[in-house]
Amino acid sequence: MKYAFWNNKGGTGKTTLSFQTISELARQNPTKKFLVIDCCPQANLSELLLGSLQGNGGRNLLILQGGQVRKTIGGYFELRLPTPFSPPVFTPEDFICNPHRFNANVPSNVDLLAGDPLLELQANTMYTMANVSSPVANNWLAVILWLEDFLSALSTDYDYVFFDLNPSFSLYTQIALAACDRLLLPVMADDSSRRAIQNAFSLVYGLRLPSPIYAQHAFSSQLESANRKPPQTHLVIKNRLTQYMGPASGYAAVLKSINEDVADLSKANPQHFSFSNESDAFCEIRDFQTCGVVAAARGLPFSKMNASRYDVFGKRVQVNREQIDLATDHIRRIVSKL
Repeated sequence: MKYAFWNNKGGTGKTTLSFQTISELARQNPTKKFLVIDCCPQANLSELLLGSLQGNGGRNLLILQGGQVRKTIGGYFELRLPTPFSPPVFTPEDFICNPHRFNANVPSNVDLLAGDPLLELQANTMYTMANVSSPVANNWLAVILWLEDFLSALSTDYDYVFFDLNPSFSLYTQIALAACDRLLLPVMADDSSRRAIQNAFSLVYGLRLPSPIYAQHAFSSQLESANRKPPQTHLVIKNRLTQYMGPASGYAAVLKSINEDVADLSKANPQHFSFSNESDAFCEIRDFQTCGVVAAARGLPFSKMNASRYDVFGKRVQVNREQIDLATDHIRRIVSKL
């Protein structure tokens, strides 16, 4: 199964949720193989997996980028640029690393195709190539399938593939969406998240477009014209609720509006959603507070944390068992729905 964490709005906690969810699911399933594909030029998930700030995650990422083969998604895309419409002979494992070698806290059954700032430089070239007209071939589809080509060429049979996507709808985001089966959408209890989730459904599925003129060029329309389907929305993750919610909170109305939007769209367009019951569509997650700060600074899954005082950039920070248990419980809510 192939999942993507994505929202075209930034700041929804996508990278933290993906790091903790993948780590926990891999811990629970030690005999399964996991591949993480970081499709974000900031490569934040890659740095977390490789050790984060206090474990030299940035330096470790530079090591991957500086080898004879650039072991990143940018390295693979660079290989594709000279032959954009047909895959060359290549070994996808050349671009993959095992983060456990750099960060022993990450389960050893997780592999990584790391993110790369090259994606931004490559984006315009890829877009131009995808829009080269041809009377005999669908060049857009050939470029959109680059990551599907990568997965098809793997000799390792991965049980789960997770994509962490940039908060945009760039071509490299579309390439990742075309390769995944299910979409995980983190949102927050603010009005911009409500608008963002509506925009996400417009971008991925062509729903509620402002004008019919956009329909024929929509991502889903182009996929469907090639007899392919976009990923189904599997879960809307309501993140950091404790920052907002109280008995009289106005943000409750925003969350209710998100519920209603998703319910209406899923009833009208069931083919785009993996759930049939509205109760299966949502997962509520509390803010991780100090526990989350420590975990992010150290590239540390919650399951590896102890109740203790941690050094975070020269400051001693206390994390207690209750915080760890609550954070772990909430991540397991997401895991239970995968």
